[in-house]
Amino acid sequence: MNNIKLAAAALAFASMASGAMAAEKMAAPAMEKCYGVAMAGKNDCKAGAGTTCAGTAKTDYQTNAWKNVPAGTCTSIKTPHGMGSLTSM
Repeated sequence: MNNIKLAAAALAFASMASGAMAAEKMAAPAMEKCYGVAMAGKNDCKAGAGTTCAGTAKTDYQTNAWKNVPAGTCTSIKTPHGMGSLTSM
């Protein structure tokens, strides 16, 4: 009887461990707002005064429109107007 309980406990532990690892892999990467890198109509949200949200940028690389990018990459994104910015330009 003890072998059955031990096997059941081992199975339960293995199941919990694999579930935790799967959840860790599925966690979304950290993101940050990057201004000046979105194409016209492709911004994630808020493109300055008078706009509402996603898809409202009027021009490519609009300086007050942002796009979500992986954390730590914004300022390394090169555009025809310079690099991406963490703040509205």
